Amino acid sequence: MSIPVSPLGLLLDVDGPIASPITRTISTPSILADLITLAAGHVPIAFITGRSADFIREQVIAPLVLAGLPETFRMYGVCEKGAVWFPIGPNGMGDVVVDQSVALPMAVIDAVRQLVSDSFAAEMFFDETKQAMISVEQRTDVSHANYLARQSEFNEAAFAILVEHGLGVQFDDRQSPDEFGRIPFRLDATIISTDIESVTLDKDHAAKRALAYFAASGPLPQLWRSMGDSRSDYRMADHLYEAGYDVTHVDVRPSDGILDRPYPVIVIGDQIHDEAGATFLRYWVDKLALRSSSRNA
Repeated sequence: MSIPVSPLGLLLDVDGPIASPITRTISTPSILADLITLAAGHVPIAFITGRSADFIREQVIAPLVLAGLPETFRMYGVCEKGAVWFPIGPNGMGDVVVDQSVALPMAVIDAVRQLVSDSFAAEMFFDETKQAMISVEQRTDVSHANYLARQSEFNEAAFAILVEHGLGVQFDDRQSPDEFGRIPFRLDATIISTDIESVTLDKDHAAKRALAYFAASGPLPQLWRSMGDSRSDYRMADHLYEAGYDVTHVDVRPSDGILDRPYPVIVIGDQIHDEAGATFLRYWVDKLALRSSSRNA
């Protein structure tokens, strides 16, 4: 059965615009309701995130299923910035695929886990749910100031571990090539975590995978919106723009600096994070006149 074509498609980061960076959950009820309404209106929705599949299953998909997803819709997840992907259906997450070719060596994973346990467990935790990358995240019972005070020290120690294991790694402007002159890995520090990942992983590649999935089920909208809270989230819109789509990026944390792009970049007034995300989703529910249909979705 063919799926009607919506005039709009969405590529959404999760931490920030959908899930609160404080609670790490969808704490604004209208976000769930409006995602379901948009899905019922045949809007293709992809969650493009650095989070793990387990996190998305528990914190995003399970609440959506509980709230009542429609029978027919287009929704997809690309996690760990492109290393993990899966379809989303009425009963939840489909088969999860992991690209093991971009995973870090187990010895490095074990060494970083031990580093956190020995020296940083009071401020952060090792994310055991990641399948291809390493993430070390701020504990929710620790203040952001206390976490930031230790994050730089952790980054230095983690960088040193990769160098000690002979891996090429970069962090900001620092580079340490491997014995062949290659730099296959990087550290990426965010406001609540540090990720250690393959340099081939990024949200433009994740966006490309999501669009290919949607294209397999029918025509795509020409109009797209991407939304995120970090500078790397702009890469979703970069891919859409380069692929010839009409795209605008929504920056829900513009205080980090709005990037100069050839496509429009908008902010939601003075709102940030999931407050801005909720306003954005409600705007499109109303603009597409989907409010009444959502009552039966």
